[in-house]
Amino acid sequence: MKIRTLICLGWLVGWLTGCHDGPSKKRQEEEMLISELRNHSVALDQERDLDSLMDQIGNARYVLLGEASHGTAEFYQWRAAITRRLIAEKGFTFVAVEGDWPAAYQVNQYLHGAPGQTREVLQAFRRWPTWMWANEEVAQLVDWMRAYNDRVNTPQRKVSIYGLDVYSLWESLDQLVSDPQAANPEVRTRAQEARQCLAPYQGDEQAYAVATLRGARCNASLERLQEAVRSANTGTDLERFNREQNALVALNAERYYYAMVRSDAESWNIRDQHMAATVDRLMALHGPTAKVIIWAHNTHVGDARFTDMAQAGMVNLGQLIRQAHEPEGVFVVGFGTYQGEVIAGDYWGAPAERMPVPKALSGSWDELLQRVSPGNRIVSLLQMDQEGASVQERGQRAIGVVYNPGSERGNYVPTVLRKRYDSYVFIHQTRALTPLPVEATTRKENAKAPVGTYALIND
Repeated sequence: MKIRTLICLGWLVGWLTGCHDGPSKKRQEEEMLISELRNHSVALDQERDLDSLMDQIGNARYVLLGEASHGTAEFYQWRAAITRRLIAEKGFTFVAVEGDWPAAYQVNQYLHGAPGQTREVLQAFRRWPTWMWANEEVAQLVDWMRAYNDRVNTPQRKVSIYGLDVYSLWESLDQLVSDPQAANPEVRTRAQEARQCLAPYQGDEQAYAVATLRGARCNASLERLQEAVRSANTGTDLERFNREQNALVALNAERYYYAMVRSDAESWNIRDQHMAATVDRLMALHGPTAKVIIWAHNTHVGDARFTDMAQAGMVNLGQLIRQAHEPEGVFVVGFGTYQGEVIAGDYWGAPAERMPVPKALSGSWDELLQRVSPGNRIVSLLQMDQEGASVQERGQRAIGVVYNPGSERGNYVPTVLRKRYDSYVFIHQTRALTPLPVEATTRKENAKAPVGTYALIND
């Protein structure tokens, strides 16, 4: 049985049965906590209700916006509203999302004037689950960002969007091969070597990962390719960055797939360390005044040290950003819901399906917030008590792209909410987002989920 499963089962039994405390004490603690949540939260109905959140963010340069699922309309809509205000009012420079670098780079080119239509450009997100970024809610934000850039005359004030993820081994390699720089003899030679090494697996990362258990390995050819790209790189700063990032993604993707058949924690850490390193590289690219808005699942942005992930030896993006950049200002916003619906799949690679989200389990953070008020709320966690019930570990729901509403108890991450996030957006009743009609790629890697404890929550 996996590490996280053991931890969660032990925690869940104690939480549900109240085996450590009598029922009376448990009720008293919950009532005190509900009162604390009520005293430090405000209703969220209109965009102007975000004023308190904008004040709390202050001059932070790093704002991380989470989500409890990848298929909930309100999570995307409120993150978009926060993003628009951060860009317009606080001069944020770029948005970095939990998505593939090559696909997001095409969207970024569109934001900066490349021809096309928004919903056609989002067709670049063809890796399953396509609905994560190819959806109407994202399209509306991209429309706004394109219009914003069209109005801005100063290039430095135009906003950008980038992908942080590590999965696109073949796609990033394809970008390097098709790039005009591939005419460089050394780059062309190294790219052909890497392709030849990976050719037997025909774009199937699962097959490659299993083959490494028998001694196969392509990391050396990808390292040589990365060095060749660095040595021969030409063009604008962004063009050079794009080539180097594709080389880095290919290299770290190989490391991820090698690790995923050996260690859940190691493969998870490779992925989130790659995302954190990419944020650092992008901040350096955009200069000393750059500010970033990060969109990713709660399990990436919420500090791992205050969940059971830490006990399993995992780090995550939110933890790494906090540890590296706290003096510059880091603000983490978690998102959750009491009940509603979501877009997800029955299995890895399944068609998108609208599914019900049951009421949150009794005693969980979102169930307590529903008892505060049946409406939407923003909770200022930084203002809450740093001791007692406020820093108890309770369940917070985490829904993956593969979801079974009938197995709800397995979808909760033990969380110290007060420390995992700086603020929390609670949506009482949610709706499924609206996917765009994008056909997922048919590569074999989409046949099943990546191995890993948290894979079904985040991928």
